[in-house]
Amino acid sequence: MSIIVQKFGGTSVADSQKILSAARRAIRAKNDGHQVVMVVSAMGQNTDLLVALASQISDHPPAREMDMLLSTGEQVTVALMAMAIDSLGHEAVSMTGGQVGIRTDSTHTKARIHSIATERLHAALDSGKLVIAAGFQGVDESSNITTLGRGGSDTTAVALAAALGADACEIYTDVDGVYTTDPRLVPEARRASRISYDEMLELASLGAGVMHNRAIEFAKRFGVPVHVRSSFSDQPGTLITSQPESKVWTVAGAALVKDEAWVTVQGVPDRPGAASTIFSKIAGRRVAMDMIVQNVADEGHADISFSVVREDLAKTLKAVEEACKELGAGTYTCDDSVSKVSVVGLGMATQTGVAEKMFRGLAEKGINILMITTSEIKISVLVARDYALEALRTVHGVFELSSEPPAMEPIADLGALASAERDRALARLEGMEDLIIDEIALDVSQARITLPKVPDTPGMAAQVFDEVAENGIVVDMIVQSIGRGGQANLSFTVAKEDLARTMDIARSLAEGFQGEPPTSSPEVAKLAVSGIGMRSHTSVAQRMFQSLAAAGINVDMISTSEVRMNVVVDGRHGHKALEVLQGEFREAMA
Repeated sequence: MSIIVQKFGGTSVADSQKILSAARRAIRAKNDGHQVVMVVSAMGQNTDLLVALASQISDHPPAREMDMLLSTGEQVTVALMAMAIDSLGHEAVSMTGGQVGIRTDSTHTKARIHSIATERLHAALDSGKLVIAAGFQGVDESSNITTLGRGGSDTTAVALAAALGADACEIYTDVDGVYTTDPRLVPEARRASRISYDEMLELASLGAGVMHNRAIEFAKRFGVPVHVRSSFSDQPGTLITSQPESKVWTVAGAALVKDEAWVTVQGVPDRPGAASTIFSKIAGRRVAMDMIVQNVADEGHADISFSVVREDLAKTLKAVEEACKELGAGTYTCDDSVSKVSVVGLGMATQTGVAEKMFRGLAEKGINILMITTSEIKISVLVARDYALEALRTVHGVFELSSEPPAMEPIADLGALASAERDRALARLEGMEDLIIDEIALDVSQARITLPKVPDTPGMAAQVFDEVAENGIVVDMIVQSIGRGGQANLSFTVAKEDLARTMDIARSLAEGFQGEPPTSSPEVAKLAVSGIGMRSHTSVAQRMFQSLAAAGINVDMISTSEVRMNVVVDGRHGHKALEVLQGEFREAMA
C-alpha cells in the first residue's frame, strides 16, 4: 500500500475548524487507499506566544529549555488532530518527534536529523491507523528534546517521506503553490505547475517562504516528490521534482532578500590562507555567508566582499575584526541598507544572454548594481534597499515570468519516482543531514578578464556585457566587487579562444570609462564544488580555502550559490587544486 505524508502548517491548524478540515483531507487520502502520515505544526501564532513568554522570564533562556518549551506547541496540535480524526470515525495515533523515532544531534534550537527509526510508524500504519507526527522536533542521544529551527516541520515531513519511501510529500499551507516571485510584492506573479529541486533550493535560500531549504535538501537527496498545495482549496498546486517546468525557459523565478548586509574586508594579503582565516572566524560563529566575492588582487592585496542576513551583521563584524588583526589586513567596511535581487533557472546553464538582459533592465530603471555574483543557474545582485522592490518587479517583467512557459513537458509518474528511490533512501538514513558533495569539477578551458576601477554607476555592467554579447562571446563567471570611491572592479571569464577578441572590447570599454587598462590571464582553472547542504553547513567555504592554502594555492576569484561554490585559481595549479578538494571532501562525496 502506498504511503503519503501530509504536512499542515500553523495557519492550516490555527483553530478547531481548520483542524477538522485537515483531518477530513487526510481521511480522504486514506479512503483512496493510501497509508497516511500527518505532520503538523503548532497552532497559528502559538510558537510566537511561547517565545514571548520565555522573554518575559529571562533575557537569555537556556537553549535546552527553549526546546522543551517550544516543542509543546506541536504536541498540542497532534493530540487535537488525533481527537478530530477519532470524532470523524477513524483511528489515529499522535506521536512526538521522539516517539516517531527522529534522532538528532545536540545542537539545541537548530538540531540536525541523524536518523529516523521507522518500525513504530510502520506498525501503526499497518494496523490501519493514521499517524499524527509532531513536526519541528526530535530527541538527541541523551533523550533531550531538540527542535530543528526555522522550517522544521517542513524538514520533518520530507525526512519522514524519505525514511518511509513515501510516494509523495504533500505540503499544505496558506498559499496554493510556488510562484515566480512573491505575489504580495508583484501581483503579476504566476503559480508554477512544477519546479526543480535546484531551482527551489536557490529560491528557498533567497527568501521564498513557501519551503525551507533544509526540506528541499532532503527531497533532492532522497528523490522525494514534494507537492505544495493550499489547505483551503483544491487547486493543483506546484510539484517540486527533479525536472523543471520547461527546459526552454531560461528563468524560473525571481526573489528578493530585503534585509541583507554586506561586508568588505579591504587590503587582504594576496597569499594562500588569507581568505581561509576570514571564513574560519565567521564559520566559528555559525554565520551563513551568501554572496561571496573576491576579485583579482591589485598590488599584492585583494578585497573580499560577502553578504549576510542583517541580523547576523554584529557577530559577523566581531569575527572580521579578529581576522583583520590576525592577517594585518587594512580595514573593513559594511552596509546594512542593501537588498539582494536574484533570478534563478536551470535554463541559464545552456542559454546565453541572461546576465545582459537583467543588467540592461536594471540600468534602464536607473538602478545601480553594487555587487554581482553568478553561478550556473543563478544571478544575484546587491542594490540599495530603497530600490529593491522596483528591481524585483523589473527583472520579473524583463524575463516575462507572468507568462506561461512554452513546451510544457509531461510530469513524470510520482509513484514510480518514489519507488525507484526507496532502497537508496532506506540505505542512507544514518547521517540524513550530512553534507553531500555531488561533484568536484575542473574547467581549464577559460580565461579571465578584469576591468579595474570602472565607474560604479547604473548601466556600467549592462554596457560591458551588451558589447560582449553583441560579438557572440559567451561569458561564464561574473564577479563585481563592492565599489570604493565611486569605482568598482569587474572580472569575468570567457572561453580561451575568445580572449583576444574580448580584450579588444575591454580595452575600448576602459578607454570610454577613462579608467585603467584591462588585465587578463589566459590560463585559469575554475573549480566547482556542488552538492546538498552547502549553505546549511557553514564550514564548506572555510574548508575549501583552508585546504587550498595548505597546498600553497592562492584563490583569485570566488562566487557562490545555494548548491555550488566556484573558485578560480592560476591555471598551472588546476589539477593539483582538484586533487586537494577531492581529498578534503572525500568522506562527503556521494
